[in-house]
Amino acid sequence: MGGKNPHPQTYLVGGMAAPVDKTSSDAVTPQDIAQMRTLTAQARDLVNQMYLPDLLLVASQYPEWASLGGGYGNFLSLGDFPNDTRDTSNDPSSLWLPRGVIYNKNIGQAPQALDHNLIQEYVTHSWYAYPEGDAAGKHPSQGVTQPNYTGPTPPYDYLNVDGKYSWLKTPRYNNTPMEVGPLARVLVAYAAGHARIHQLVDSVLSTLKLGPEALFSTLGRVAARGIETLAIAEQMDVWLNQLEANINANNLQIHNASKWDPSTWPVDAIGWGTTEAPRGALGHWIHIQNGKIANYQMVVATQWNASPRDAQGQRGIYEQALIGIPVVDPNKPVEILRAIHSFDPCMACSVHVVDAKRRELTSFIVEAL
Repeated sequence: MGGKNPHPQTYLVGGMAAPVDKTSSDAVTPQDIAQMRTLTAQARDLVNQMYLPDLLLVASQYPEWASLGGGYGNFLSLGDFPNDTRDTSNDPSSLWLPRGVIYNKNIGQAPQALDHNLIQEYVTHSWYAYPEGDAAGKHPSQGVTQPNYTGPTPPYDYLNVDGKYSWLKTPRYNNTPMEVGPLARVLVAYAAGHARIHQLVDSVLSTLKLGPEALFSTLGRVAARGIETLAIAEQMDVWLNQLEANINANNLQIHNASKWDPSTWPVDAIGWGTTEAPRGALGHWIHIQNGKIANYQMVVATQWNASPRDAQGQRGIYEQALIGIPVVDPNKPVEILRAIHSFDPCMACSVHVVDAKRRELTSFIVEAL
């Protein structure tokens, strides 16, 4: 895998830092590139010959799930995989997986542009408190994480959903619940005219003899994960070719370091960064004052999908997706699990872990290089 780091001539290979500087004895070699080509070819074969065929076979046995578990039909993708890592314009067209927003299942038009300033987090039904009160919505850059547990004493059988009932905050975009994840990425790419995604979506629907409406379902969500996996597996050779060409051309810059030096920062600054994690949209916001972190907040994928109701009473994505799902045996609600599992939840990622007694858990000393 590759990643950015403070050293502009170092690349991450297999989780280990490996310089691309050809004068280094530890540099990425032609043999490394060849090995990565072999691994990507194996991954592509696995997806083509096993994963996607198995997915389609199982999906064909559960056609009823093409109309269950859909939710609102609002989707958000922050985009990922820059086509040119030197492009600092923040232009959505510079991303291989596009950025955008879809409302009301409208995949017949180009996605609307995404503005991170329209993101707000609510704690109306979350075990946190805002100084402005529970009805307030706060942009993540101004976020507050103040625990306020008002639930029953464990163990308990039920939660009062009219009050606070979750350790997850409630993110909203333009005051609208948004689904994130593979289905959101695939639909935003489909609506944006991504040629390969469009082709794969149409092929899957044709194989299953389903119409576009089936995409907005549990089945569609699972299928989107397979579609995206194949598209990325196919793209790996392109990215490897680019890496090899850059090394051969002595283009060794891995990241834009123009703002790396803290001495260039303003006295009061807000920074943000977004990407697409496997489970969906991931954003980080940081407020820096006098060179020190004054506030830091994250909004992660499962927060978007598993969040409780907001100040307007709108259900979260999970809650809405469960509406209308028949349960054969209430003592074994496998249907509920099937719908929720299609989102690939990570509740541990989404809960803001705190020490209620405010004890110091650990400390870090960061020194300039």
